Amino acid sequence: METKAVVSALAALAQDSRLAVYRALVQAGPAGLAAGKISELAGIAPSSLSFHLKELTHAGLASSRQSGRYVIYSAEFAAMNALLAFLTENCCGGNPCSPLCTPACSPGKAST
Repeated sequence: METKAVVSALAALAQDSRLAVYRALVQAGPAGLAAGKISELAGIAPSSLSFHLKELTHAGLASSRQSGRYVIYSAEFAAMNALLAFLTENCCGGNPCSPLCTPACSPGKAST
């Protein structure tokens, strides 16, 4: 991924509403979400939502397609993976990474 594209993607995500929209798209998976549903989930007025979706699309993080009378937006997972790969490309200077954290509890263990 080119540095210019990375900066564009990070700039698009560096805003509360766009980050919320992008997270909703990622959670929806490849099927995506209609603009009205995104507005509802993110709590953003439709007039503002179109601006934020345009910014995410322009950064290559989202795409849209027509489905009947609805516009469906989807996260661009290849772009997301390329961004993550760029950010972690030289992780730990080529040395094996240490565990980032120790789980606070064991999976399947009931808390009291």
